Amino acid sequence: MNSNKKTLPPAQRELLLRTLQARFEKNRHRHRGLEWAPVETRLKANTEKLWPLNEMERTGGEPDVAGHDESTGQYIFYDCSAESPKGRRSICYDREALESRKQHKPENSALDMAAAMGIEILTEEQYRELQKLGEFDTKTSSWIKTPSRIRSLGGALFCDRRYDTVFVYHNGAESYYAARGFRGLLRV
Repeated sequence: MNSNKKTLPPAQRELLLRTLQARFEKNRHRHRGLEWAPVETRLKANTEKLWPLNEMERTGGEPDVAGHDESTGQYIFYDCSAESPKGRRSICYDREALESRKQHKPENSALDMAAAMGIEILTEEQYRELQKLGEFDTKTSSWIKTPSRIRSLGGALFCDRRYDTVFVYHNGAESYYAARGFRGLLRV
């Protein structure tokens, strides 16, 4: 993952913090037992994390606190938009898949976008954890981190939620659809 050196101007930082706080307060079921003040303190002490969070917000991810790692003190933000983030759809899985397409190439890939944004793509386990916090991807699907043995054979994994159940599927890594994007996480 790239270490982004990009920063937000003060006014944009404040707007982002207000947006994150409003979402945090509105969706307390996602982070029971956590309060906003320590999250805000951590964000203000790690301002380099605001740019990736803003990228998550800008691309439609609606990031929110989904957990707290007590061993490191880090808060974990997941993309919590109801559907796969709009600004990250119609993309294939990775650079190799993008370059393998002869025609009708998508503009980007999930792994390249995540790296450029400074975030991680969700694993299957993380995706399932997210789904315990609400109902996500009931009309869309999201690429997830794919094990190297599957990827080496040309495949990639994605998930969605249908019939009140989380499903994991496979597809060619070079495929892309208007209803498939990816969800990410950021540790602050």
